[in-house]
Amino acid sequence: MEWRGTGILLSVRRHGETSAIIDVFTEDMGRYAGVVRGGTSRKIAPILQPGAQLDVAWRARLEDHIGSYAVEPVRSRAALVMGNRLALAGLNAVTGLLSFCLPEREAHAPLYRRTEQLLDLLGQDDLWPLAYLRWEVALLEEMGFGLDLSACAVTGAREGLAYVSPKTGRAVSEAGAGAWVDRLLPLPPVLRGDGDAPDHEIAAAFETTGYFLANHLAPDLGNRPLPDARGRFVDAFTRTL
Repeated sequence: MEWRGTGILLSVRRHGETSAIIDVFTEDMGRYAGVVRGGTSRKIAPILQPGAQLDVAWRARLEDHIGSYAVEPVRSRAALVMGNRLALAGLNAVTGLLSFCLPEREAHAPLYRRTEQLLDLLGQDDLWPLAYLRWEVALLEEMGFGLDLSACAVTGAREGLAYVSPKTGRAVSEAGAGAWVDRLLPLPPVLRGDGDAPDHEIAAAFETTGYFLANHLAPDLGNRPLPDARGRFVDAFTRTL
């Protein structure tokens, strides 16, 4: 079996003396692992940087084998994060979360396209945090844990929405919160796509999306902890406020 496509390199690990095993996220084939012969060589190793866009050809005798990759660079993103702490943390958060939550060999084309667009914004620190927040919301939805922020879960109102239920992911209004207000998560306007998206609202929104990543998505994946890279990115961002 064999296939060819373009993908985003998620991770690299050494395999034997001279080879590497890489994980690549492609639009049509999903997250796919394979061996790159000579992947630790001076010629190939610089190409195999997480976040890089690669043209890959995968081949195996049988479909359930790990297979081998031939790789060609399409676009490196290393220069976009060099010397930029926030950009590097953001890149690591994206590749870490995708490696964490994507099932192997299952296509997620809309998420792939959104991820490619997000990574192309690396280094644009004025745009990146909001774009990343929207990507996390899309990731939750793609994984089956989408937030419903259209109306209050208690009253049905579409105005005055201020909270998110940590249990259902649905919006709750000021009027509907009642005695449960201390148990609810914040719903800053930016999370609904409203307003000017100031940084302090984005930081508050990360608290909410982070809750659902850690307490809904992660338990569904065997109760593994979220990648530390996500927390490091949020910390790097909040330190800029």
